[in-house]
Amino acid sequence: MTGAWALLGAVAVVAAVAAVLRVRDGRVRAAKPRRDLPAPVRDLLDRDTPVTLVQLSTTFCANCRQTRAVLEDLAARTAGLRHVELDVTDLPDVAADLKVLRAPTTLALDASGAELLRFGGVPKPDRLVAALRPHLPDPIG
Repeated sequence: MTGAWALLGAVAVVAAVAAVLRVRDGRVRAAKPRRDLPAPVRDLLDRDTPVTLVQLSTTFCANCRQTRAVLEDLAARTAGLRHVELDVTDLPDVAADLKVLRAPTTLALDASGAELLRFGGVPKPDRLVAALRPHLPDPIG
């Protein structure tokens, strides 16, 4: 009987963790100020683009493809917005320096490299648009 209770407890813990992850997935978070960016991220910035979405992905990430599709579509139809992807599979120091714990994580950076916001998982387009609107020169189309 003890084994059944242990199994039931394990299932409950897994269900709770899954629920928390589902709620947090795609949630836009305010940026934390930082002094500098790792060189691989800094090299992706374009000084002529107001906002760059830097998607941090890994080789075997299933949600990274879906995130890429959402962000590429948004960048293609939005003036002043650019999307780039950085595979951090072989760059664990970059992920650690940015305090990234999951893939995909996307950072919205201004032209100087200041972090405007970040989100983990597949973004919810309506939330992302609302969060980016104050940082872009033209309305999102």
